[in-house]
Amino acid sequence: MILSLLSCVTLGFLLVSCIISSKKLFLKFQKFASCVSNFVKIPLFLRINCLISFYQNRHRLLDWYTHLLSQSKTQTIIVHRIGAPRIVVVANPKNVEYILKTNFVNFPKGRPFTDLLGDFLGLGIFNVDGEKWSTQRKLASHEFSAKSLREFVVKVLEGEVETRLIPTLENAAENDKILDMQEVLKRFGFDTICKVALGADPFCLDLSRAAPPLATAFDSASEKSAMRGVAPVSTLWKLKRALNLGSEKDLKEAVDIVHGCVDEIIQAKKEKIKNDGGGGDLLSRFLEAGLGGEMVRDMAISFLMAGRDTTSAALTWLFWLFTGHREIEKQAVEEIISFKISDNKFVFEDLKEMNFIEACLYECMRLYPPVAWDSKHAANDDILPDGTPVYRGDRVTYFPYGMGRMEELWGEDRLEFKPDRWFHNDGVLKPVSPYKFPVFQAGPRVCLGKEMAFIQMKYVVASVLSRFELLPVLHEQPIFVPLLTAHMAGGFHVRIRRRAA
Repeated sequence: MILSLLSCVTLGFLLVSCIISSKKLFLKFQKFASCVSNFVKIPLFLRINCLISFYQNRHRLLDWYTHLLSQSKTQTIIVHRIGAPRIVVVANPKNVEYILKTNFVNFPKGRPFTDLLGDFLGLGIFNVDGEKWSTQRKLASHEFSAKSLREFVVKVLEGEVETRLIPTLENAAENDKILDMQEVLKRFGFDTICKVALGADPFCLDLSRAAPPLATAFDSASEKSAMRGVAPVSTLWKLKRALNLGSEKDLKEAVDIVHGCVDEIIQAKKEKIKNDGGGGDLLSRFLEAGLGGEMVRDMAISFLMAGRDTTSAALTWLFWLFTGHREIEKQAVEEIISFKISDNKFVFEDLKEMNFIEACLYECMRLYPPVAWDSKHAANDDILPDGTPVYRGDRVTYFPYGMGRMEELWGEDRLEFKPDRWFHNDGVLKPVSPYKFPVFQAGPRVCLGKEMAFIQMKYVVASVLSRFELLPVLHEQPIFVPLLTAHMAGGFHVRIRRRAA
């Protein structure tokens, strides 16, 4: 997304650990765990059962967690791992609000998280707490509130859509080519965010050539960083890093390329500012505000990660959902046509008013959130609103993927794609608590770029659906894969057809 889900880009893989699978054993263990001190050792047989259960469910972790949470009366479960602190997983809005807002200071990202992404994101806004986070947050908040940035984003979108995305789809339609729409949207997203964040154009959406080194290295660094999170214990990846072996060697090489490319862009931007003045991009704004050194590089890289894969993930799943819900797609097209102007461009004010498209995006992200889970770490002992004890050092995780599938929150039709659930009876969009729908996080770390993310996604949806119909090559249910940001396993392969007038 364009600088979207800013605070939500966190390592959901921190949850990939051993948990209790059998309902009976789990409930017994949860009751036991809630009554004992943090210093009481968990019986070995339970830990062994955890390992076995995790191995058996390793291919369906999201649904497994969701099932366990749905069986809990409080939508909270406690996870015990071998050689690591407890994990408290919540799908309870009151607990989420407590973690993200009420007692925000007690639930920072924490050292375990910042260690995982430290080599890649460094001191960027998504990987720091305290004063370093506060300084960057204030600066970013000021820039995101500027009307000039909003106008710059829309201008970039117009250029990218009309000169690259639409011609790519036109070519596929004319030549009956099969496109991986997920790859197209990822490349589009990378071009867009590079222009907005760095003022640089990587020319990624050119399917006739390989992706540029920065994009390839960025993918590799993201994937290898995620692999750290799935290691049974952190000692394993730290040892590999010390010895420069395997995935850690690959990560170091990828990070070196990303850092090198961004450093070159920063140096060129400094020269441009010195000679000609800056541009409307975020990097120019940060440099002109006095930000420098590694912090400006790390902040730029954080925004690249936030703005690239999150919007492409949401759009990929929405276009797929439309292919199975043509009546809903028809409603979306009707709304688009009512705003469409003669030159096929859409203005900011009209995009803001596309409420049905917005409801479709909300409903899509409820079912397929770009960030499936997000973790904090308790600074001190605490008690959550539902009575669950939290001890210093515990990882406390809220779970947007599972929350979107809780019957207690969304009703019996929770698994259905129904954008109408986001409207009041009078047709007005219904406000939903961000603690019930924490896809954009909430509280002090709430996503600064939410509005711009929706503008980008609406612009793409409106531009594509007003011209084309997507026909999936395969009709099986795709697999949702939760890396740093989620994606569709194997891509989304489609044929493109021009939409009948």
